Amino acid sequence: MSLLIKNAEVYFNERISKKDVFINDKGIVSVADSLDVPSANEVMDGTGYLISPGLIDPHVHLREPGFEYKETIRSGSEAAARGGFTTVLAMPNLNPVPDNVENLKKELALIEKDACIKVIPYGSITQKQEGKKLSPIASMSEFTFCFSDDGKGVQKEEMMLEAMKEVAHHNCLIAAHCEDESLIKKGACIHDGYKADEMNLIGISSESETNQIERDCRLALASGCQYHVCHVSCKESLTVIRDYKNHGANITCEVTPHHLLLCEDDIHEDDGKFKMNPPLRTREDKQALIDGLLDGTIDMIATDHAPHSEEEKSKGLQGSSMGIVGLETAFPMIYTHLVRPNIISLKMCLELMSSRCAEVFGLDGGAIEDGSLANLAIFDLNHSTRIDPDKFKSKGHCTPFAYQEAYGECVMTFYRGKCVYRR
Repeated sequence: MSLLIKNAEVYFNERISKKDVFINDKGIVSVADSLDVPSANEVMDGTGYLISPGLIDPHVHLREPGFEYKETIRSGSEAAARGGFTTVLAMPNLNPVPDNVENLKKELALIEKDACIKVIPYGSITQKQEGKKLSPIASMSEFTFCFSDDGKGVQKEEMMLEAMKEVAHHNCLIAAHCEDESLIKKGACIHDGYKADEMNLIGISSESETNQIERDCRLALASGCQYHVCHVSCKESLTVIRDYKNHGANITCEVTPHHLLLCEDDIHEDDGKFKMNPPLRTREDKQALIDGLLDGTIDMIATDHAPHSEEEKSKGLQGSSMGIVGLETAFPMIYTHLVRPNIISLKMCLELMSSRCAEVFGLDGGAIEDGSLANLAIFDLNHSTRIDPDKFKSKGHCTPFAYQEAYGECVMTFYRGKCVYRR
């Protein structure tokens, strides 16, 4: 197959401008102001389309091995491709936990067999993610460069410091879910604010996140570890991160679309689609996160795609599992609610969802280059479509954005020159 796309908006050489793009039958990209390729198998009118580098998500849960009823590497990577992603980093809360080379190789074999895009597995920081004993990072670093106990914060300071020193020694990085469990009450399920009081629910305080971020930033500065903060949700956390960045710590952070676009005000019913960790915070926190994008404190957008079964998400805020899906809605929601209203530019959106992540994590991609292998996505910017969870590739269907109208639907995704999704 070869494809010529005419008159599309293309993110090329760090600019967005009207170009023609040709993908030949070997998957190599040609980009020019005007291309005439009589041999092209297909010619597409790209008017109203954006051609972007493949999106990169540093934070997804693919659930396999161990929890295939929630998601598999095949279904999760297909969902990513449908959302325009060509690279995702998969968290280690699996069974078995990838806390040694043997378990990590099992996951890598499944990825090799079933993933339609690039999937990079995180190794766990501690064995079984229990926070008691360090995983053998030295041997695991031959197979992955990133470590996390995501879903759990490493509770002991001395354990996290030991991990950071070891990870730094092997030129790897730590991505941390920051949560001080001593500040979490049993049954806590939404932000500790007026909505929790109104619904007679137990709240999750902002301090439970911020306190551990402060601890970890201090340790990262002392150890020289490359440290990445997952799913920042509140204004106090941003203040800490901003301060430590200014003091020279090698720290980056991410934010999710749901924390950028929603807050506790949007919880109108006792529904599991509003239950995630960290929870939706205050309106002031949401605005602080947007400000953090604009001033550069926040480095990238990540989905924290966390699928569960329908049953697990049907038990209201108190009883449902934590987490929502996001791979298939991330770009349309950010484009519709932040780019179209001119809160952020389209260029910034693509940097936050692709090139910045590639830079921070040392990944290929994040740019379309003339003569390179095609890792790219094509989005329809001009027409809105309804987000329909029944059409998701993911096994998980729970999203607070269900049935909303959104612009920016993915039209096609190419990974290494192969079309892995076409609407």
